[in-house]
Amino acid sequence: MTSGHVTPSPRRDRVFMAYAVVLLSCAMQCRRALCKQWLHLFGRKSVAPSAHLHTLPMLSKPQQRRRQFHWTTGYRSRDVEFTHVQYNVQRLGFAAITTEDMAFFNDLLPGCVVTDPDILEASNVDWLRTMRGCSQLLLRPQTTEEVSQILRYCNSRNLAVNPQGGNTGLVGGSVPVFDEIIISTVQMDNIISFNSNSGVLTCQAGCILENLNNYLEEQDFIMPLDLGSKGSCHIGGNVATNAGGLRLLRYGSLRGTVLGLEVVLADGTILNCLTSLRKDNTGYDLKQLFIGAEGTLGIITAVSVLCPRKPAAVNVALLGCDSFEKILDIFKESKGMLGEILSAFEFLDYSCREVVCEHLKLQNPLQETPFYILIETSGSNDVHDQEKLNNFLEKVMTSGLVTDGTMATEENKIKALWALRERITEALVCDGFVYKYDISLPLEKFYEIVIDMRNRLGVRAKRVVGYGHLGDGNLHLNIVSPAFDQQLLDSIEPYLYEWIAQHYGSISAEHGLGFKKKNCIYFSKPKEAVDLMQQMKAILDPKGILNPYKTLPSFTWSSH
Repeated sequence: MTSGHVTPSPRRDRVFMAYAVVLLSCAMQCRRALCKQWLHLFGRKSVAPSAHLHTLPMLSKPQQRRRQFHWTTGYRSRDVEFTHVQYNVQRLGFAAITTEDMAFFNDLLPGCVVTDPDILEASNVDWLRTMRGCSQLLLRPQTTEEVSQILRYCNSRNLAVNPQGGNTGLVGGSVPVFDEIIISTVQMDNIISFNSNSGVLTCQAGCILENLNNYLEEQDFIMPLDLGSKGSCHIGGNVATNAGGLRLLRYGSLRGTVLGLEVVLADGTILNCLTSLRKDNTGYDLKQLFIGAEGTLGIITAVSVLCPRKPAAVNVALLGCDSFEKILDIFKESKGMLGEILSAFEFLDYSCREVVCEHLKLQNPLQETPFYILIETSGSNDVHDQEKLNNFLEKVMTSGLVTDGTMATEENKIKALWALRERITEALVCDGFVYKYDISLPLEKFYEIVIDMRNRLGVRAKRVVGYGHLGDGNLHLNIVSPAFDQQLLDSIEPYLYEWIAQHYGSISAEHGLGFKKKNCIYFSKPKEAVDLMQQMKAILDPKGILNPYKTLPSFTWSSH
């Protein structure tokens, strides 16, 4: 079976029309809910857990809240050109769905087999509205056993599948390229157990991150990660993409906080490594294979994660700074003076502040300055923490590192300051066509690439912005143009990736490779490493049915 080769080609006029629609709807309705078809994704009520989870009785469903992540009511999937047409992708030799296949799925999942094109719209298109598949079938299993039976059948029939959580990904990893069967985890949203002694939460993969955090806060705990898409993203998708987010500086990555996984392999085998132990040194740590694999090696159905205690005291400071060099000095001071209570160190440049205030009408409490820093502290003693933070702020202000600043201790004011950082992505979508790059670089080179791209692109780019998690070296470089421009893209890539490789960075810090960046992996990984990844893929998924066309460069699978 020969892989489809991806070669960029100019988009058609429909792409320009799509972004005109996006711009208009974003400007008018940036925070309104998705069209009512999306609500159909909730479907069937809860049933009993699978046999594989009977040893861990279901505790509860977290309080159900779903915030639509940057969708607008003007969106229509038919305005987005098919991915395989845009990128000239050749379909692999997978089987097509037959009436016999449909009969099997209807028997297995009564009421949870979706074929209505209006409902399928939201699952076929990514939230950036740049990629569109043509799947005609959406399955919504509720148990691990159901996922196992689906994959066992699809593997025997050579039917390709596309695992999907909240569909908030940015690199096309969560939507089909052709007619892959979409397996949604939206109904797998039960909390299995929570141990308040150890702080270990075990839950199904479809639990929404914000719902989990709300549930844990009632137990005086929190999730170890926090994302702008928390109101829609699923914990299984977070793990499958090794999502980073705003709390990584304090609590580390999911590779450390995820203690165990339950995964269904391509042939339907259920791999139960759902341990809650922090120390288990028996053999290979198999869960690490699936963290960050983007659903290409198996479908995650349940997760156990170590959760920290909810901080008793949280403080946020927003600071203005007139040079990036001073930001680095402030970061060094923060690590020394704030130490164990430092939980976030985020930065954004003036263009980011400008776009959130322009499109989302957020208020900037500081005077205009080239850079802004958002610092969060969290600890157990409010008096102690505020004393440390006040001493730190006094030093950076009196030394001339900071030009202006404000501090918040009340929840509503903290949320208002965080919104200036968290809603940048949303505001940029309202600004035009966004070329998004999620990269990591040594801190001394962190902002150089933003300046370099501004100089390189000049007036051809409407806006070039830099923001991100300076505390862990993760930069979000976003470039905006009024509409898609192939010549502009050619000026960005591969120059950007070559620049990153030259400075020993990574082309993907936390978003993954998905479809859009899979062939760029060699800028960050040697050929020997990629060859080994492909061998692992061939062993675990010899027919290549799991999320094809994603994560790894095109290569040939053995046909069985």
